[in-house]
Amino acid sequence: MSNDVYTPPKVWKWDPENGGAFAKINRPVAGPTHEKTLPVGEHPLQLYSLATPNGVKVTIMLEELLALGKSGAEYDAHLIKITEGDQFGSGFVSVNPNSKIPAMLDQSTDPATRIFESGSILLYLAEKFGAFIPSDTARRTECLSWLFWQMGSAPMLGGGFGHFYAYAPEKYAYPINRYAMEVKRQLDVLDRQLAENRYMAGDDYSIADMAIWPWYGALVTNKVYEAAEFLEAHTYKNVLRWTDELEQRPAVKRGRMVNRTWGDPAEQLYERHDARDFDTKTQDKIETSKGE
Repeated sequence: MSNDVYTPPKVWKWDPENGGAFAKINRPVAGPTHEKTLPVGEHPLQLYSLATPNGVKVTIMLEELLALGKSGAEYDAHLIKITEGDQFGSGFVSVNPNSKIPAMLDQSTDPATRIFESGSILLYLAEKFGAFIPSDTARRTECLSWLFWQMGSAPMLGGGFGHFYAYAPEKYAYPINRYAMEVKRQLDVLDRQLAENRYMAGDDYSIADMAIWPWYGALVTNKVYEAAEFLEAHTYKNVLRWTDELEQRPAVKRGRMVNRTWGDPAEQLYERHDARDFDTKTQDKIETSKGE
């Protein structure tokens, strides 16, 4: 690619080779590219996902619900390999026409209910089980405001800053500076809120925290983009305090392992079909058993 000034053509044409690290999973049209039936397990909830920040939101929520004793939240988590195009299979597209993870089927309804978009899944589960969302109007509204704040803000972090800082084929000052400024503003918004509140929406842990933590907690602890030093993440003391508190929750620890295929093998659980899988089917144990 050239560093020359880019002049847009009169009509844009798609170049599948132009797009950086994830060029092959993006395209300008919707719909399935191939026939593929989704697997279906025995539990009420069927999750089709990958342990990206958006996927982790939902597995944390499910594990938190199970920790509360909500047995109806038992779930099967099926791995969707987005770099291999699983999200464009006909079965997946029937659950999420937007071809993005996560997507969920609730088999406890007749017919089964499809839910897509991570924020919608969190809200659906919170309402279904009456948990992690306040019941009174004012506090509920505050919780939902922060949930939708995350849904609107994270594209600036991921598709904006993350793409140009970490994944774009070439580094350019303008987009990196533009999105770094916005991400630092967002971190300041969070830091100010958390200076006066234990959790995002007040004194109680909620779906707002579950939505925000996988993105911004990972950012300030250098788990995504390796940009913590660049963004001076150490200066956002309240975000770091909140990040550490949530990271210690057992359900959060479990949730971030599900559908994870990278990092420490002991923290990779490709698929989750039973609570015992955390003890017996993490990738380190599977690799050990193969070598015996």
